[in-house]
Amino acid sequence: MKKRELSLFKAPQIAESFTEHQAIVLHLGDAYEFLQTIPSDTATLIITSPPYNIGKEYEKRVRIDSYLTQQEPVIEELIRVLRDDGSICWQVGNFVENSEVFPLDIYYYCMFKKKGLRLRNRIIWYFGHGLHASKRFSGRYETVLWFTKGDKYVFNLDPVRVPSKYPGKRHFKGPNIGQPSGNPLGKNPSDIWEFVAQEWDKELWNIPNVKANHPEKTIHPCQYPIELVERCVLAFTNEGDWVLDPYSGVGSTLIAGLKHNRNVIGCDKETAYVEIAKKRIVDFYSGDLKIRPIGKAVYVPTGREKISQVPDEWNKNNKKERQ
Repeated sequence: MKKRELSLFKAPQIAESFTEHQAIVLHLGDAYEFLQTIPSDTATLIITSPPYNIGKEYEKRVRIDSYLTQQEPVIEELIRVLRDDGSICWQVGNFVENSEVFPLDIYYYCMFKKKGLRLRNRIIWYFGHGLHASKRFSGRYETVLWFTKGDKYVFNLDPVRVPSKYPGKRHFKGPNIGQPSGNPLGKNPSDIWEFVAQEWDKELWNIPNVKANHPEKTIHPCQYPIELVERCVLAFTNEGDWVLDPYSGVGSTLIAGLKHNRNVIGCDKETAYVEIAKKRIVDFYSGDLKIRPIGKAVYVPTGREKISQVPDEWNKNNKKERQ
């Protein structure tokens, strides 16, 4: 496929229906109906965070079995649209009812497995902040299931390697004795994603979830960060490939793909989200979009901030209890 580039500072053309002659497709409407208009074997990467069935403003809460049944025809269309060497990254959290946790990744694994897909990694996205639970421990992770359609698939490890902790290690026996044992480009990242300081300098990838003070925050209540998508885009696609998000929300997947010169397809049923996504794409090409840099250090309080200090009321109460 011929690579198509869009220049920065040039207003991009955004097609509303699929056409292979446009680099950006963003559709307002039902995901299942839209997917039926996309030719088979189109997308190299399908990455999304489907509705969690937790009662957000854009979804109607239903029983867990009914929820999964509703997702099945969409998944069948996604598999049809996926190239034979392609990947699906399915990012989910937990469905919680009466303080009982239903891990959605386990339910989805069975569904994808029955349809012939192969699980390559169960990636844990760890983040340090979120809603606090009262009857169980507070959830601080979500899961990305990485499936491939076949045993031959796009996998580019070098663009996403992380620096080795011990680059000076050497072979101590065999034909390469005395020579460096690692890779000069770094090591293979782990399956726990925690972006930290110094540009991917640890095994854990701490990607902050998009909350009030995050530079990418919009009105979407479950927005995921652009940098969560970037590693998948770099590892599982090549330049000019199609990246598809059937529940694209405010366009984080599309921006991650465009940032690395991929062609992108998105769909969402909420008019407000599609309009925000279009605006974010335009702002990206004009240089006005605020994006948290990939690998930026997660803020660590110094202890001098007022908000990180123990309240005086607590100190007084502790003194009284000790007396």
